[in-house]
Amino acid sequence: MKPNKNNIIMLMLLLLLLINDVHCRRGRSRGRSKSRMQIGLPITGKYRDPESDQYYNNNDGAKITLASHFDFEYVLGHKIAFLCLARGNPRPTITWYKDGAEIFSHLYLHVHQWYIGKDTVKSKIEIDPATQMDAGIYECTADNQYSVDRRSFKTDFSIAFD
Repeated sequence: MKPNKNNIIMLMLLLLLLINDVHCRRGRSRGRSKSRMQIGLPITGKYRDPESDQYYNNNDGAKITLASHFDFEYVLGHKIAFLCLARGNPRPTITWYKDGAEIFSHLYLHVHQWYIGKDTVKSKIEIDPATQMDAGIYECTADNQYSVDRRSFKTDFSIAFD
């Protein structure tokens, strides 16, 4: 069989399609694979320079050791309370937020704070009576010169039929 011009063109087109198909598949498979190495950190998990390692892995950093439940449903007109216990050296400061804005005590919302020993602080907010406006995301933030730790609490109300 003598190759003619049409057979050669068809063979070239088929070859181009095969090459293009292999290239496309290879590109997609690369996108799906995940790198097993963390970028910017050595495999040991320690920071490259000792000052950063000492700062970020400091055992004296603020740590929240006890906090209220994440998702809380309250009854309108009743009291709700959130608790946050943190430790660190120096003793952490606890700040409360609702929907991203810092909250302070007022007529229906009270912030209580107790110092336990030289490195622990306990803080509690109480809202009494709770209204629809009290639904949202509350956040407890503990911080000292070494670190910041946060816990969030989502609240929503229910209506009790007595």
